Amino acid sequence: MKALSRVYIAICFAILYAPIAVLILFSFNSTASTGVFAGFSLRWYKELFSSGEILSALRNSVILAVASAVISTAIATGAAVGLSRMRSARLRGGIISLTNIPMMNPDIVTGISMMLLFVFVGTMLRVSGDKLNFWTILISHVTFCLPYVYLSITPRLRQMDKHLPEAAQDLGCTPLQSFFKVELPFIMPGIISGMIMAFTLSLDDFVISYFTTSESEFTTLPILIYSMTKKEVKPVVYALSTLIIVTIISLLLLSNFAKRDKTKKAK
Repeated sequence: MKALSRVYIAICFAILYAPIAVLILFSFNSTASTGVFAGFSLRWYKELFSSGEILSALRNSVILAVASAVISTAIATGAAVGLSRMRSARLRGGIISLTNIPMMNPDIVTGISMMLLFVFVGTMLRVSGDKLNFWTILISHVTFCLPYVYLSITPRLRQMDKHLPEAAQDLGCTPLQSFFKVELPFIMPGIISGMIMAFTLSLDDFVISYFTTSESEFTTLPILIYSMTKKEVKPVVYALSTLIIVTIISLLLLSNFAKRDKTKKAK
């Protein structure tokens, strides 16, 4: 059974990571062929860093991802703490259900509905020029990132002893000081995990971004790659994807190491 389980796990990992391994391999290919590895080369990485269009789209995507992650994390943290203190269970359950709707909705439904909302509001306010820009896509990304961050924070709040904030206030802390000195440090792992998740979701999103922004106003990396597929995907995209994968893996490793250090110190 042990040998069979190991084979099964190996097959699962192969299915999951074989496409990524092939992508990384061909990002170092000396030719544009996707079927033959002609030799090791950094050609596509050099072209990547000399392409103003791709670097501009990457910069836009990073700015959008950071902004949406920070805003959604701040709102979700306040919402999680506020809902945990709400006395009415029915009202709390109703608000949580409404919060989860953007997560349950298909991306295309969310994207189209947000686009119609922005166009309608822009028409009512008589906004001149293109109504879809950086601010509309930022609002959309914050909207669909919020439930994921909220769900990352609430388990930590449930694990916390409810009497800790009260004890801090009995010792002389104000409610605000109690939050920053007791509650916030306890739920910080959940906040960091939620922020990283929001960052990756925003960086990766295409469908909602496609409907809520104009390419002439603000182009993200997924939208640029999609426009490339209409002609031909160059190996430059493989190099860029490899760098993004390495960055995300590095962030996850740093997060895990930080958690281990905290666990060791706690022991």
